[in-house]
Amino acid sequence: MNDLSKMDLVKYFDDERKSLPVTLQKDKLCSLIQKNETLIIIGETGSGKTTQIPQIVYEKILRPDEDVVVTQPRRVAAISLAERVSYEVNTEIGDLVGYRVRFIDKTTHFTKIKFMTDGMLLRTAILEKSLSAYGCVILDEAHERTVNTDLLFGIVKKVQRSRKHSSNPLKVIVMSATMNADLFADYFGNAQIVYLQGRLHDIKIFHAKKTVEDYFHDTFVTIFQLHKEAPERHDFLVFLTGQEEIENMALAIEHINQDPSLRNYPVIKVRTLYASLPTNEQLKVFMSLEPNEFARKIILSTNIAETSVTLTGIKYVIDCGKVKVRCFHPETSMDALKVENISQAQAEQRAGRAGRESDGYCYRIYSKTQYDEMTKDPVPEILRCNLGNVVLQILAMNMDPYKFDFINKPSTDAINQAYNMLGNLGATKNSILTELGHKMTKFPLDPRYSKIILSSVNYGCMEDIVNIVSILSTDSIFVSSLSEKKKKQAEDAHTKFKSSVSDHIMLLKTFRSYRKVRKDSKSSWCDDNFLNVRNLEYADRAREQLLDICRYLHLPIGQSCGDDFDPIRKCLLTGFFENLAYVNQEKKYVTVNAKKECKIHPTSTLFHSYPHCVLYTEIIETSQPYMKYITVIDKEWLIDIVPNVHQRHNYQVLMNSDL
Repeated sequence: MNDLSKMDLVKYFDDERKSLPVTLQKDKLCSLIQKNETLIIIGETGSGKTTQIPQIVYEKILRPDEDVVVTQPRRVAAISLAERVSYEVNTEIGDLVGYRVRFIDKTTHFTKIKFMTDGMLLRTAILEKSLSAYGCVILDEAHERTVNTDLLFGIVKKVQRSRKHSSNPLKVIVMSATMNADLFADYFGNAQIVYLQGRLHDIKIFHAKKTVEDYFHDTFVTIFQLHKEAPERHDFLVFLTGQEEIENMALAIEHINQDPSLRNYPVIKVRTLYASLPTNEQLKVFMSLEPNEFARKIILSTNIAETSVTLTGIKYVIDCGKVKVRCFHPETSMDALKVENISQAQAEQRAGRAGRESDGYCYRIYSKTQYDEMTKDPVPEILRCNLGNVVLQILAMNMDPYKFDFINKPSTDAINQAYNMLGNLGATKNSILTELGHKMTKFPLDPRYSKIILSSVNYGCMEDIVNIVSILSTDSIFVSSLSEKKKKQAEDAHTKFKSSVSDHIMLLKTFRSYRKVRKDSKSSWCDDNFLNVRNLEYADRAREQLLDICRYLHLPIGQSCGDDFDPIRKCLLTGFFENLAYVNQEKKYVTVNAKKECKIHPTSTLFHSYPHCVLYTEIIETSQPYMKYITVIDKEWLIDIVPNVHQRHNYQVLMNSDL
């Protein structure tokens, strides 16, 4: 598909879709959708449900004045699916078919089939509670149970009930790739279930012979062992945990691939897939090799490739058995990003990627004993995340979080903790949204980020805070996957951006410099400075949307504190006062609230230094807890900025200490 014209692609997709399981059951599906207000569809990835059912609904079910919206947990899936369907119906994106993801809107008033991230539909529901433009809502990848999808279950169920006897009743279709249909059917009042046959071939599964200690190393070794054995053009799909890990693996593969001893083996074409990758880079994973090319495509992906996208040509899956998840512990107020074991259900989904088109193989970088010890299903995000944003959004829709119809209800403690956080941020008072809280709901951000943007007006640094938040909305802007020689060059290049008191200030100085460079020179400038141009471009788009929201709220745009960075540090404290740590007598950092020992992340500009009190954006748990994105805080600021500081026993150790 590398050099096909648009008409060639239309024909290619038209020929392919004729054999899809969905197409073969089109009449039956159409009848079921017409008869049922809610339908649960279980179908493997590759059955065609996500691309074909929205078209069936648009062509056969809806009135001319109604739209169909399809939600996806990830932006990469929403974008690639919209691109695919637009090709199938032979229109440009933004015409009949479009998409909306955070910071990008590719829809117009002509768009009838809309792909959205679940978060974007949630924001739409806050602004337009009846979702009156939509005749059908399709909640896809429901088995992933993201927090936004779980919220949408409750919202869409309520909207459907309110529109039941109106002139425009709402149809709801829940689509899942795993067999947890009864849970969804029961939730929607014993809804009809339909099973779609996938195109799954036999898959041979191999486990590690013994318990794996270093999954990254063993994954790397397995890739090259199989590369020497597997026939050419038999592509690999390798599951890893995140962008940094993927880029490090890609670098290691490219380095080994230059070894003369491998010249008689197929040429390796590495492709990467993760959430913050730009659309044009994401689409490379779908491109086939050139005809007669003596090569092999190796796709390095996060769990995006489990079910969200269908990849062709995959014969071998290499599964590291890990996934990166965000966990919140209400009893300690600790929010941490952790690498954890996947569930057995996720392991089966990953293995299934090898059997889409023919028999395949899955190599698991974990033993059978480790597999048996995995949980059966992943824990829904709603049961392990910080509920601050969840409660804020429910309140924005004039609903009671304690009475919200969750498919799996979070604990009362978790909801109480969210209320406590929102109250301290000034977003709620007596469980009701304040004026500040209403403004915070306008931003597609964690409440703490919304708060610092709104606080920046008082500190005269809105431009700077918006820039910082924009960069924190993407993955690292600093290139890390480098050889030892280039690491030294990168450190030298980054020196001019460094700050002795703050990673946030270093991000700001880097972004300021990037934005001064001419557009046609940005890519080469980033290469020279060892910066990730893709992530900086994403941050730039995020910045524009955040500024649009600020204009909508009539906030003063363009305020900057120049090179006086104290106002920025104080402003950060207004949102992240719960994320403080101090050095104890043993020169170890201890978090103020949880009293948990942690370290400064090695990538921090403050690594190897020991400022007495620091603010951190998040904690990442690998072998041990690390604070990431650090800013030094003066203890005198706590009195004026931290709410009820004198009533907080934990903070007295900072207030009474000698710096």
